[in-house]
Amino acid sequence: MTDPRSELRAARRIVIKIGSAALSAEADLPQHLAAEVAQVCRGQRSAVIVSSGAIALGCERLGYRERPKDTGQLQAAAAAGQSVLMHRYETALAGVGLVAAQVLLTHADLADRNRVNNARRALAALLEAGAVPIINENDTIATDELRFGDNDQLASMVAPLVSADVLVFLSTVEGVLDAAGRRVPVMPRTAEVTIHASSANALGSGGIQSKVDAARKVQLAGASAVVASAGERGVLARVLAGEDVGTLFPAIGGRLRARKHWIAYTLRPRGAVLLDSGAVEALRTKHRSLLPVGVVGVRGDFHPGDSVRLMAPDGTEVGRGLARLTAAEVARAAGKRAPELEVLFGTDRDVIVVHRDDLVIHPET
Repeated sequence: MTDPRSELRAARRIVIKIGSAALSAEADLPQHLAAEVAQVCRGQRSAVIVSSGAIALGCERLGYRERPKDTGQLQAAAAAGQSVLMHRYETALAGVGLVAAQVLLTHADLADRNRVNNARRALAALLEAGAVPIINENDTIATDELRFGDNDQLASMVAPLVSADVLVFLSTVEGVLDAAGRRVPVMPRTAEVTIHASSANALGSGGIQSKVDAARKVQLAGASAVVASAGERGVLARVLAGEDVGTLFPAIGGRLRARKHWIAYTLRPRGAVLLDSGAVEALRTKHRSLLPVGVVGVRGDFHPGDSVRLMAPDGTEVGRGLARLTAAEVARAAGKRAPELEVLFGTDRDVIVVHRDDLVIHPET
């Protein structure tokens, strides 16, 4: 049986996500992390760091006794803390001969094709120059990210953006723990693991479930993910040596092209299209476009170009794609064949719900 960790030894580009809880637990963590990143980069590898912590540091600077709920105060804390956070990384990385480069992103940046391509080119140039990008959400201006986002999800979007081979979540626990409190060495593909309460509560605002969700997105995109302890010295070297440390989410299938990953895991779906079993089979095995005849209903209000979820009769998500019709048009066309569609839409229009070029089907588990 092939060792699922053997592929980690060949990883050349690593994204490291570090959370607020881990940073708060150890003030010297940036220095230790910098030393490990320097070791990684000496082995013909490159690294990107996605770091939380700005709001926590800003609350301390501004004298907030607890994390505020007011959006303006959260934004103020992010602004006050981001410079402190960056200074710590800059000082730590400079101490081991590396250059830190701050990159602030919002979901809007990654949801727009032109802006995401600009970000990809900038990150590629930084890595080519030997710098270590330090990425964080731009919480000072991104109100919806403050309410709903977390850096686990950001890291899962950054990984394909830089063509990473592995995403390492450094946390305050040794990995994902099962219901009995035991570390899960390798996360199974086909079964959900009941997470131990201490694992769920120890990881800051993102939480262990957010890490699991983010890791699933990464492995479906053709890269691996590992949840491991930030407090364990040499943990990055051990992960990349293929040692049994943390919880591994092995890569599944081939790497998605950047645009396909953007459709599947970055865009926020605006609705759902409900399919019959025949349509599910055609999409999975024949790689066809989604036509109205296989649609049984819609949910939500979407427009051409919006991301939509494609749902099987049993309620599972088959994939995602970019709609070519409005929700109202899909509802009118549902279940109809060409002659009926010509009556509704005319003969000069190809009525396609989602074109195969704009379609991503999730691997079967």
